[in-house]
Amino acid sequence: MTAVVQAPARTAPGGKRPPGALAGQAAQALRRQFPARQVPGTWPVTAASRAEITAMLGRPPWLTARAATGEARRRGAGKLLRWLESFPGQTWQQRWSASPMHSLGAGWHAGPAAWLEGHGIAACPAELQSGLLGLLCADVVRPDLEWLTGFPVSGNWRLAMAAHRDPGGFARLEAGADPAAWSSRLGCRSRTQIAIVLIAKGGGISDITVGDCLELREAEFRTCAQQGRGRSLFYAWLHQAGTFPPGAPVTLRFVSRMSGQVSVDRLVDRYELACRPVRDLIVDYLAERQPALDYNSLEQASRNLALHFWKNLEACHPGIGSLHLPAEAAAAWKERIRVKVTARRLPDGTLAEVTSPRTNVIGLLSAVRGFYLDIAQWATEDPARWGPWAAPCPVTEADVSSRKFTTRRKARMDQRTRERLPVLPALVRAAEKQLSDARLRLGALRSAPAGGSFTVAGATFTRPAGQACAIGGGAHAYDAAGHRADFARAEHRAFWAWAAVEFLRHTGARIEEMLESSHHSITQYALPGTGQIVPLLQIAPSKTDTERLLVVSPELADVLSSIVTRVRDRTGAIPLVPSYDAGERVWNPPLPLLFQWQAGGQNRAVSSTTISKALTELVHASGLTDATGQPLRYQPHDFRRIFATEAILNGMPPHIAQLILGHRDINTTMGYKAVYPEEAISGHRAFIARRRALRPAEEYRTPTESEWEEFLGHFERRRVALGDCGRAWGTSCQHEHSCVRCPLLRPDPAQRPRLEQIRGNLADRIAEADREGWTGEAEGLRVSLAAADAKLAQLDDRARRAATISLGIPAFRDIAGRTAAAPPRATPDQGQAGLAP
Repeated sequence: MTAVVQAPARTAPGGKRPPGALAGQAAQALRRQFPARQVPGTWPVTAASRAEITAMLGRPPWLTARAATGEARRRGAGKLLRWLESFPGQTWQQRWSASPMHSLGAGWHAGPAAWLEGHGIAACPAELQSGLLGLLCADVVRPDLEWLTGFPVSGNWRLAMAAHRDPGGFARLEAGADPAAWSSRLGCRSRTQIAIVLIAKGGGISDITVGDCLELREAEFRTCAQQGRGRSLFYAWLHQAGTFPPGAPVTLRFVSRMSGQVSVDRLVDRYELACRPVRDLIVDYLAERQPALDYNSLEQASRNLALHFWKNLEACHPGIGSLHLPAEAAAAWKERIRVKVTARRLPDGTLAEVTSPRTNVIGLLSAVRGFYLDIAQWATEDPARWGPWAAPCPVTEADVSSRKFTTRRKARMDQRTRERLPVLPALVRAAEKQLSDARLRLGALRSAPAGGSFTVAGATFTRPAGQACAIGGGAHAYDAAGHRADFARAEHRAFWAWAAVEFLRHTGARIEEMLESSHHSITQYALPGTGQIVPLLQIAPSKTDTERLLVVSPELADVLSSIVTRVRDRTGAIPLVPSYDAGERVWNPPLPLLFQWQAGGQNRAVSSTTISKALTELVHASGLTDATGQPLRYQPHDFRRIFATEAILNGMPPHIAQLILGHRDINTTMGYKAVYPEEAISGHRAFIARRRALRPAEEYRTPTESEWEEFLGHFERRRVALGDCGRAWGTSCQHEHSCVRCPLLRPDPAQRPRLEQIRGNLADRIAEADREGWTGEAEGLRVSLAAADAKLAQLDDRARRAATISLGIPAFRDIAGRTAAAPPRATPDQGQAGLAP
């Protein structure tokens, strides 16, 4: 039950984060580890005379192939130097800093031109702009990054810097970059960023540091003029070229918005506790527990103790400074934390505080109880340090009893599974249709001429006339109402929605395990006796730090083939991309991840946010609703629960499902299924064990020749007119050889004409029965007709799957990252000698 309370709008000046926020701490840590270069007070070129500089610009390599361009730069530079001489300073850099250039903006040339005309020197804007470019290329002055990022830099700047400042460095970058990315609009922008760093810091490309790149990105954020996707591509090129030292971050994407791993002090200080002694106690307590916790658990513990416990008490009891809480204060605190208040913005712009029950209240109370009990225990071992803080625990054992909470959560999760399991086939079909439609629209767009109109799926779109071929074939169009439709992004999300649904429902993996799956995870295992290849999928350790191997089904192999085909580059290899571990707040080393895509000129790992948005769009397109008529939302973890439920429902032993799901406790696996209570499973397993113990030994004897011949003859008699019969050995035909009705019949595609003939005959007989009034006969014939239609649909589905596999998708042997062969068996002599196989 939630309550909405109107609250005054809470403003954050300039949209700034609160002082205690940790966002951006990763960038600050990198700045300390990799400081930016400082511009020196002087260097040889900036201390040269005006005559020496103008003479230098008239000689190679500053003299360009076009003499007119080189002469314009030399004249313009001389005039700008005359203007700079009017300002105080011993070097041109000092005069530049004393000039009003930083405040003149885009029309900066008006100031120097007016001064020159006042001294009888004619100067046009184009000449002064060429002169400024000449001074920057020659490293006469070095403007700061904030001025350069807010300045309208033209494409001539990067061309001139590449030609005159460091042609070898730019050539090495081009050799290692993707040709399409290098010549694209994003590539030109990235080369401009590199040129800006060289202008501001001096030197060549090999002199650029990580701190220089961080300072450039921060300057771009401040100027608000150089935002957009793909702003970190220049760093990826520099990193790939080996410009940076070992330990440099693999990417600068989102680094200014991430916290990274910070110290325990910073975790606690973000909540600005008023009582310093208690603050120090919480810091010491968390530092003591830190070696046994992962970073995500440490961060959650700091939030529970500092924010939800002590900060909450300080807000209601100002001046509190002891852990010995009065009974009234403890009871009021426990009552307050059972609900949470979140702010939501209403359509009129005001904020409303929404109060709802806190779902993790048991975990929060358990953290505070552990805090008190740990201090009491440690006080007996180190009284001087922990003894003064030992106090009665305000959280009793009854407060953290989770029986009712667990029961309610189990009922809630079972209800989710029971709602989503029956409609899973419909969701799968919707994913396939959405992907097919998205590919159809994208193909039609790319086939249409620039500026032309095209019609697809009953809708008419117009392709922009000036649309350039972006990296990865990004494309968009406008519908009849003028609304923009990004077909490339829609196809991207449709594909990864389909891939995520198929991957999760066939493996039961967690979302982080799916996103961390790489090409190395696809393994082939050769059986030692027959040499048969068994495809396996290795699930990397995640929550339980235990890896596991899953047998790849044919359906999952098709999905993996489609993913590998999509992410391979032009050379046939899967690119290495880094991924961000949101739990540990660190970047993982580059791996050939399966879930990756290209954006902003770089190969990026698909994020969990992208998968969630793709699933939301898929469910919205499918039209699936729950019992109340609301859209049926799917979370990635729902597929894990559905996988466990289906596995146990279809007879998989719970302990095998536990190994596949990677659970440490079988009770966790039992909690995932929504079929039978645990007592029924345990009782059934005990019953099977007792029955096995009571079986007579004759059941395990060697079969006779006649029994063996009868067993083999059963499989020889499986062939029937319409296909193959799949009934088990030792069973009779329950449908009295009416194969059309039998669900165990696997029809042969070659017998499709016979099936269609049977269906037509059944339709004629039904019409005759209706005409003659044979109601019972007509009812039985309709059952047979429905069965014949189902067999024809089964043939259509097999044909569709065969057509899908043949569309350039490699076989499993082509996509497997590696092959694992069984070790050779040890000979008797080796076994006696104790040699390892």
